[in-house]
Amino acid sequence: MLLLIAFLITFLTTPLAIFIAKKTGLLDDKRRFHPAKTHQGAVARGGGISLYLGIFLTSLIFLQYSKVLAGILLGGLLTVLIGLWDDLRDLPPRFRFFLNILTALIVVAMGVGVPFITNPLGGVLQLDTLKLTFDLFGTHSILIIADIFAVIWIVYLMNSIGWSAGVDGQLPGFVAISAIVIAILSSRFAAHDISQVVVGNLALITAGSFLGFLPWNFYPQKIMPGYGGKTLAGLMLAVLSILSGAKVGTAILVLGLPMADSFYTLLRRILSKKSPFVADRGHLHHKLLDLGWGRRKIAVFYWIVSIVLGLFALNLTSGGKLFAIVVIILILGIFLLALKLLRFFGVLA
Repeated sequence: MLLLIAFLITFLTTPLAIFIAKKTGLLDDKRRFHPAKTHQGAVARGGGISLYLGIFLTSLIFLQYSKVLAGILLGGLLTVLIGLWDDLRDLPPRFRFFLNILTALIVVAMGVGVPFITNPLGGVLQLDTLKLTFDLFGTHSILIIADIFAVIWIVYLMNSIGWSAGVDGQLPGFVAISAIVIAILSSRFAAHDISQVVVGNLALITAGSFLGFLPWNFYPQKIMPGYGGKTLAGLMLAVLSILSGAKVGTAILVLGLPMADSFYTLLRRILSKKSPFVADRGHLHHKLLDLGWGRRKIAVFYWIVSIVLGLFALNLTSGGKLFAIVVIILILGIFLLALKLLRFFGVLA
């Protein structure tokens, strides 16, 4: 039910977002140069508006208020507002990164932290042992390691997820699949931890919102997620993976393809002595386009891989997840290296 309601809100409000984009000049057209661009013609930006409305309105109506939920919704609002600002003005990448950190700090300050992570070799690693307590209009505590880890995880996903939004329908599909996997995972623990019911419901709301956006974003897209929609996706998946019992490994596995792509993107930029913040045309979807793959095929490929990895994530142990993540990184690395060698020897243009 929650998934359906969020779907309908986003689906029905996306035409409004398209109208606003056209009236305010939120268009990605030939006047705007971006090295990672894959489409032609004028496409509306600012899809974060309808995506956020689906999450915000459904959560406001059906979820019980809490400080953590307020922090998540506030963080989501900030990502969308920053995204609209960027869609209009193309903010400097480093300034956007600073704003990402600020948003993550606000969300963590409202109670989203990582108290522990599962050790793939057995047991758990406690991150909440180092605590700083202070008095400021009441007594407050900061779990130093846990909160720093949470900020890094949130900021990383806010950026890396957006790097896999290069073709029509690519991002909303795998984001929805990932959220559904987290919802299923949360339902397994709901009998022992009632808070997981709320986490599962929020995951279903997130999935519904991105599924509602998908028909408008699938090829030929009428609107793009925009920077706000991409960072909102990363924020929600990061927060959900934390709240579902610090299942960071599960999130990394189900997001294995975009996460591996982001790993090699950062590695490539650093080794070539380029800024990791500056966009380029070297992502996996660009490579697949160069091989002649169509946009629909690439998007569906990402969805299928996400579904398969999601099934693995729901059934593997922590050690098995780590092994699977390493295998994904190696497979993608071999594929990218093979393409480079084939081009070097003139087999590929």
